[in-house]
Amino acid sequence: MKQQLIALRYLSGIFALNLAFGLVCFAQQAQGSAAMKAANPHTAHMVAEWTRARDYTKEYLDAMPADGLGFKPTPEIRSFAEQMLHLSAANFLFASAAAGSANPYEGKDLEKLAEYKQSKDALAKIVMESYNYVIAAVQKLDMSKADEKIKLFGSLETTRAVAIEKCFEHQTHHRGQTTIYLRLKGAKPPQEKLF
Repeated sequence: MKQQLIALRYLSGIFALNLAFGLVCFAQQAQGSAAMKAANPHTAHMVAEWTRARDYTKEYLDAMPADGLGFKPTPEIRSFAEQMLHLSAANFLFASAAAGSANPYEGKDLEKLAEYKQSKDALAKIVMESYNYVIAAVQKLDMSKADEKIKLFGSLETTRAVAIEKCFEHQTHHRGQTTIYLRLKGAKPPQEKLF
């Protein structure tokens, strides 16, 4: 009988230890899932790339002389400010669709808003706001939902991840177009910033 009690105590102790370890592991896993989302290497990479793109675009904005905001190399294309506003509108549109959040400029045609075309500070402010909006959307994006289907432009079916990728491609394209604007205004374009 004495040995059975000792065995029962031993088994009860082991059971209690296993239960305690299990609860600790469960708590760590629950805390870790939020930390893992924040520390996801793919998310960190995308944030770094968008931060680089934002900073590079700011160099373009800084390089354009104040009298160059309305400059158009030919009459039928966008002005420098309109290129930057077009880029910004797309940043808001793509990122809001990818993140499933409200577009703060929904229904507004940024390219037509004079308040952003007359001042370098005002233009830079809205452009930087658009990049910060994308960065925040990327940080909030649950990577387990990256392949989830969404609609762009009301009818184009794509995924959350592709929307962010296309947004990056779009801003690169339009920023690159403004290189010739800078050169024609006698300004030196920023040095390429690949990394």
